[in-house]
Amino acid sequence: MSATSRTKVAIIGSGNIGTDLMIKVLRTAQHLEMGAMVGIDPASDGLARARDLGVPTVHDGVDGLVAMPGFEDIEIVFDATSAKAHHHNAALLEPLGKRLIDLTPAAIGPYVIPAVNIDRHLDAPNVNMVTCGGQATIPVVAAISQVVPVAYAEIIASIASKSAGPGTRANIDEFTETTSAAIVEVGGAQSGKAIIILNPAEPPLMMRDTVLALVQAPNEATRRAIRASIEAIVGTVASYVPGYRLVQDVQITAIPDDQPVRTLIPGGGERPTHQVSVFLEVTGAGHYLPAYAGNLDIMTSAALQVAERIAARNHDRAALA
Repeated sequence: MSATSRTKVAIIGSGNIGTDLMIKVLRTAQHLEMGAMVGIDPASDGLARARDLGVPTVHDGVDGLVAMPGFEDIEIVFDATSAKAHHHNAALLEPLGKRLIDLTPAAIGPYVIPAVNIDRHLDAPNVNMVTCGGQATIPVVAAISQVVPVAYAEIIASIASKSAGPGTRANIDEFTETTSAAIVEVGGAQSGKAIIILNPAEPPLMMRDTVLALVQAPNEATRRAIRASIEAIVGTVASYVPGYRLVQDVQITAIPDDQPVRTLIPGGGERPTHQVSVFLEVTGAGHYLPAYAGNLDIMTSAALQVAERIAARNHDRAALA
């Protein structure tokens, strides 16, 4: 694909996530071209970096984006603002025919986890990238669900406090709600729960994610299949997030008879026999913040995967027309 046939994109939100995504588009994208970086603070570091890199900038939000010269050439808009702001942005941009990739937990559009369902919603006008914790853990829940039903899945995402900007902090409630819903809808669990921890440790710690799943795994053959499925999908995620890895072997342990696990499972059903425990780490690529900010890296890498797939498919369709 030639540079002239690249799909122009805009990024709304000049904070940590938006800036990291802009650098990824400029350095690594095969089918995308930066058309605009949009913020609301003309003095923000993200807008300053965009200007230094020759990217057109807008400092008066989505309204300024719509009014800027060349707006009609932008096909895909990434929203890296907040869940509340995304509702306003989507209402303005969707009627204008722009494809939206939502990096907030607003959850207006269908949930997309590239390792699980990247091709399922490519025609949707607005796709939701869930959350950083969801991108890291839901593939594992889905991998377990491919082998046995998951009665309950719980994920804990621990990120460095320094990597969480104002938008992330404003979205804590939406993080838990959206991730919990996606554990069920995309991961396939009967019920799910999400917890996020902003760790203030110095020096900052790498992003760590834990998945706990309750399943029926009565024999060793089933347990081997669960481990193999998890290891395969970890490899798939690592193909677009190189810093993503298991930090230890998958643990599958019998649930003691006196453990009240039924309280976690709405509607009852057969009591799970085993708990699957998966421990993950995400090391960031360091495109904007240092390597501890794996939460930025997995979110922006996932969004980039979706945009690249949309752009490549649209180009192929145009070539065949």
